[in-house]
Amino acid sequence: MMSENCFCGSALPYGQCCELVHSNLKNAETCEQLMRARYTAFVLQKIDFIYETFHPQTRRFQNKKEIEQWSRESNWQELNILKTTPSTIEFKAIYLDRNMVLQEHHEKSNFKKLQGIWYYVDGKLLA
Repeated sequence: MMSENCFCGSALPYGQCCELVHSNLKNAETCEQLMRARYTAFVLQKIDFIYETFHPQTRRFQNKKEIEQWSRESNWQELNILKTTPSTIEFKAIYLDRNMVLQEHHEKSNFKKLQGIWYYVDGKLLA
């Protein structure tokens, strides 16, 4: 796994990419790095990581069991970053649902840095 390209779509191996953020949130220097690490966490079913990267103000509204269910029932195929600003990312995550139907999760996400750590605040689904 260490030498394979990371699931986030970068040309880097997982060990030089999202694993660095998975092991220490401070390694995400941009919201895009956090976004990529969150996608990879869905692929690898790192539910605690996904939950902990929600901004503290919005985390309590998240259901860890629902996050885990979506992560496990989906066969994650590809992440496409469409547009970035210093605190937002528009992306498409392509996956097969539990019925093996190809789905596209198109979202504009908002991020906020708190005490040197990037967090996912919320997102808006786009058509």
